[in-house]
Amino acid sequence: MPNLAKLNVLLKNSENEVLEFKEAKNNYDFNKLGKYFSALSNEANLLGKNEAWLVFGVKNDKTIVGTNYRANSDSLHSLKNEIANKTSNRITFKEIYEFQTDKGRVVLFQIPSAPKGLPISFEGHYYGRDGESINSLNLEEIERIRRQDINEDWSIGICHGATINDLSTDAILKAREAYTKKNPKFADDIPTWDDVTFLNKAKLTINGEITKTAILLLGKAESEHYLTPGIAKISWILKDSDNMPKDYEHFSCPFLLSADAVFNKIRNLKYRYLMEGTLFPEETNSYDSYVIREALNNCIAHQDYTLSAKINVIESENSWLIFDNSGSFIPKNIKNVLSADAPSKEYRNRFLAEAMENLNMIDTIGSGIIKMFKIQRKRFFPLPEYTLDNNEVKLKIEGKVLDVNYANKLAKIPDLSLDDIILLDKIQKNHEITNDEARALKRKKLVEGKRPNLTISSNIAKFTDQKDDYIKMQGIDDEHYKAMIIKYLDKFGNAKRADFEKLLLDKLPDVLDDNQKKNKVKNYLQLLRKAHEIRNDKGIWYPSNNVTV
Repeated sequence: MPNLAKLNVLLKNSENEVLEFKEAKNNYDFNKLGKYFSALSNEANLLGKNEAWLVFGVKNDKTIVGTNYRANSDSLHSLKNEIANKTSNRITFKEIYEFQTDKGRVVLFQIPSAPKGLPISFEGHYYGRDGESINSLNLEEIERIRRQDINEDWSIGICHGATINDLSTDAILKAREAYTKKNPKFADDIPTWDDVTFLNKAKLTINGEITKTAILLLGKAESEHYLTPGIAKISWILKDSDNMPKDYEHFSCPFLLSADAVFNKIRNLKYRYLMEGTLFPEETNSYDSYVIREALNNCIAHQDYTLSAKINVIESENSWLIFDNSGSFIPKNIKNVLSADAPSKEYRNRFLAEAMENLNMIDTIGSGIIKMFKIQRKRFFPLPEYTLDNNEVKLKIEGKVLDVNYANKLAKIPDLSLDDIILLDKIQKNHEITNDEARALKRKKLVEGKRPNLTISSNIAKFTDQKDDYIKMQGIDDEHYKAMIIKYLDKFGNAKRADFEKLLLDKLPDVLDDNQKKNKVKNYLQLLRKAHEIRNDKGIWYPSNNVTV
């Protein structure tokens, strides 16, 4: 146990990226402590150290002065939970040691190195060190840590002590059927293979040894402990129209069978909508089967099991699904996947991915996500929507059409690329797009207006039978509104500005808020006054040839 001897070892070193001395004579700010925890943990990772140390009761010049910080032992050790509540994945101190020296009490905080592939944040921010200074961890350092897990394949690990008896016979039978379907050239040979031979050839085991992949896909539920600290859990949660949980069920390994069980829990209801040129409704399922299976199996294949987190499948009665798995999105963003249209060069769980491909659960040629986009587009449904943050990947799938006329006609516009469809899909969902993206759409005359109030342009409106909506959003040209003001005065002789607001506010474009509409009316009046078409006297507006009585 670290004691005075450990302190003496630390005192032989100057402060650096993994060692910090603090006087903390009576108190110390908790937020600063959390920042130091994040910074020292991340720096230990980057320097290849197992741990870092924060020392209270010692000045920068390494003079021991003693500390009264949380003199109550229970209060001191409660810091473990307090820090865990603020850090990513609840990483906290390895241990906190306090002891008396002849110069006063000293507290040693033993801080673990950030796990490979996982930078540690405090309250959502990543911290690092430049010498003795604490700063935000720069992007290069964050990426350097995150990429560490690429070359270490968790899924290929051997589960020592596990045997073929820890695998489900039903799952092995299903695996044989799936492998035969994927590899018809071996159809005559597969029945002659015993289970050990089959599992080796399907790349689920290695020389008969049970891998984490084998337990995950084929293991009995009670065999999950072999994956510790990883867990094999998929939670299906049904939410009502108010987004409140209504039903749920948890599934464990074997995932080869559990994936089907989760699929069957999803209420894939019939959805009806009228297509162009027919009086009869089109009937389809809310969700395409391929899209559900691809999304779920991607969660299984790309989950970061070292984070000890569940996979969540959330179903809403408002006709949407969310698939949520832990771990960074290795291609960085969805645009990289769609533009590459090729297999990824990097995998988090390469052994698992190859096994799932052998069992016909996924493909590894990079086409799965693109196919989901194409299916949703062909069905005129909103495109898949990825949210990539907090070391988490969330995929939302809509099970309904946003606008039948828009979707039906939009698909028929000649030469409209998938990139254009993706950007227009964002606009339909009221999501923000970048200046560059907006300029690209404007060059093609697909949108009008200014960010963030972009609208579909008339170039598309004429294809989509949305002319009325377009006029409502964009309004009529300024001359029309000024003519209405003049006509009003010709008819009634005079008016206050409030009268013109009452006349025009509901006719001005819907992209403007009430204040912007009122400013428009004010500007029209001033423009007409400067043009000597109307005049103002004590707040009352008259035609220019009208004489005040």
